[in-house]
Amino acid sequence: MNRRIITFFAAAMVMLMAVSVQAKDIRFSFKNAPAVVFSHDTHLAKNKDCKTCHSAIFNLSKKRSYSMAEMEKGLSCGACHNGKKAFSVAAEKDCSKCHRGTPSAITYRIPAGNAVFSHDSHVNGKGFGCKSCHKGGPIRHGVSMAEMEKGKSCGACHNGKTAFTAAANCGSCHRGLATKTLKFKSKPVNDAVFSHDFHVQAYKCGDCHTKQYDYRQGSRKASMADMAKGKSCGSCHDGKTAFASTGDCNKCHVGYKPANLTFKNSRGTVIGYFSHDFHTAAYKCSDCHTKTFPYGGGKRMTMADMAQGKSCGACHDGKTAFSVKGDCAKCHKKS
Repeated sequence: MNRRIITFFAAAMVMLMAVSVQAKDIRFSFKNAPAVVFSHDTHLAKNKDCKTCHSAIFNLSKKRSYSMAEMEKGLSCGACHNGKKAFSVAAEKDCSKCHRGTPSAITYRIPAGNAVFSHDSHVNGKGFGCKSCHKGGPIRHGVSMAEMEKGKSCGACHNGKTAFTAAANCGSCHRGLATKTLKFKSKPVNDAVFSHDFHVQAYKCGDCHTKQYDYRQGSRKASMADMAKGKSCGSCHDGKTAFASTGDCNKCHVGYKPANLTFKNSRGTVIGYFSHDFHTAAYKCSDCHTKTFPYGGGKRMTMADMAQGKSCGACHDGKTAFSVKGDCAKCHKKS
């Protein structure tokens, strides 16, 4: 008798537990789009057995997220949503069956001016579907403007043919973009100052970016000697398109006054003296820099080298100026 009572109560407990188990809807949240809602009720109406999914497809002890690319290969929801058992996760027309609502605009935080991507303007009436960009499409995170100009990410369509080019229409994506005056540290001389405001009056962003410059200050460093060869600023500042980079230093290095130089030997004894003040009264910076002297000192020359026309000897040859073989005291002042 007792055994029957125990068996009855055990069966009743199992039934109560079965009734108390309620499968809830599961929400998968996304940062820039409405959540995907999975309904247990809808799926259990077609598949009575929980084991159809658990744990054959979903292991509750090992929770993990699956990408759409993985689902299209048969994992997760894609095990059934393959176009045979149920609508396919790979079908463009069926995206909205799970992803309901409208994706929000995406803002990419950029110090110079945030870039805003509008899903509405790209999808509605434009002929593009979700898969035009997502999954096998071109969209990738962390892509530079230089890479976009080569056809990656947004640049796959924003190439000047399908849509406006990413190379010269900064304000179309970067709302409120304000160009700044840039200062380049140039010790020991004054900082070089570059005014965007002045240059954009005559040129487009694409004239310099990214052919000559990345969209990051200092990403490519060029010496004055490089500029004299047509690199960096020297591509325009060549004496034809604009004043030469080898000309008036003060036009970029505002307030610059070159210092007079004192040359010492390893013992600290003064062995030479050069006056910029005296020489710039008669010559331009470019007469010496960088044909004869690189900016920054360069290689030390001996008196024998100078006597052969190198360094100071290029001018101090007894014709253009007094010879380096002449009066030593004219340069070698007493310390």
